[in-house]
Amino acid sequence: MTTYPAPRERHESELSLAQLCGDGARMAPHWVSPVSPAPAPVSPALIHGVVVPAASARLIAATAEYGG
Repeated sequence: MTTYPAPRERHESELSLAQLCGDGARMAPHWVSPVSPAPAPVSPALIHGVVVPAASARLIAATAEYGG
């Protein structure tokens, strides 16, 4: 028995990056979000119950941007 492949259909998920960028640029003006006020700073004394694993703390401490 011989089988013949069906012609491949183009699905929406197969759009090119250029097409997606163009679609996004055209829709961007419709996605206006209201400006929300900046959150008020929180006193460090009010922050409690946060647990950071020692390995994570060492990793951040070793990062030049945060610890040195």
